[in-house]
Amino acid sequence: MTSLDHPEAIRHFQSLCDACQELTSRHHRPSELRLYADGYIHALRRIGQLDTREQARFEALVERWILDPSSFIGPDGDLSTLYRNKEAGW
Repeated sequence: MTSLDHPEAIRHFQSLCDACQELTSRHHRPSELRLYADGYIHALRRIGQLDTREQARFEALVERWILDPSSFIGPDGDLSTLYRNKEAGW
């Protein structure tokens, strides 16, 4: 897996991971997490906080991480409820 060296990139990655985990716990689907991550990446590009090389590494890492279902846990640690809200009948 691509690693991050720049402290700001690491902080941004952790922030994105935390936000996506929170969205997952509220039963957001992978496609919605992808949209959120895309918006985060776009904003990060716009502010230009990371150099081009580190930005590319960040984007590659996010891409691999967000597509890997093992990156997330279901609400209450139950993988069977990971993107499903039983109360809403999904």
